[in-house]
Amino acid sequence: MPLRGTPSDEEPRMTATDITGARTPEAAGVITGARERIDALDDRIIGLIQERMAVSAVVQEARIASGGRRVNLSREMEILGRYSEALGRPGTPLAMTLLELCRGRI
Repeated sequence: MPLRGTPSDEEPRMTATDITGARTPEAAGVITGARERIDALDDRIIGLIQERMAVSAVVQEARIASGGRRVNLSREMEILGRYSEALGRPGTPLAMTLLELCRGRI
């Protein structure tokens, strides 16, 4: 009897084309390699976002300690503009999400 979660000899095994949705083994290989690269990029992006959150906390702490407000709206508008200019319309909600992640972590 096979262990739970392991395929038995009677169960069909998933192939790369099944997993990727590609119609040829060559395309499946390209997709598999590209997905590995995407996963590595996502890991780096997540790390950069975490770093951005930590740096933002330092900025907020310094601003509050000096008597200022936690959030600087003109700076946030600058960031929104930068993302929108670089990425088009989808850049704005992406920037909003980043700003939300970085606010109020103190």
